[in-house]
Amino acid sequence: MKNLFSSTIVLILVFSIFSAKAQNKMHHEKNNYVVLTKAIPQLQPIILTAEALTEEDGEKFGDFQVIICGKTVTDLTDKEMMRKFIDKAEKANVKIVICGFSLKQFGVDQKNIPQELEVVDNGILHNFQLQKKGYLSIEL
Repeated sequence: MKNLFSSTIVLILVFSIFSAKAQNKMHHEKNNYVVLTKAIPQLQPIILTAEALTEEDGEKFGDFQVIICGKTVTDLTDKEMMRKFIDKAEKANVKIVICGFSLKQFGVDQKNIPQELEVVDNGILHNFQLQKKGYLSIEL
């Protein structure tokens, strides 16, 4: 009886360990990243970082998003300046996301920013939602 009980406990533990490892592997098949920034000039080093991670991660590289929040959204209307960042971001598979709340707060009409930029209602909330999905996150 004692052996049956011990064997049952061991089987349950082994099953639990393998189940947890399988779930962990499923959630981490790709490395996904999100950077929240309040300074457009930070896009240059962020994109360089994405390029380095693409090389380092290889096939495990997933999604890389940059969220721009704060007063710096007023600079997004400078389409010439933004063009160079957008081109570099596209080549590096970096998605640039803009905080809609910041656009409203600082009076920037979404029609005046490049179409390639995605606007979300709330950049901070978007960041938290990505973190809940397992994205690695940093704020600059």
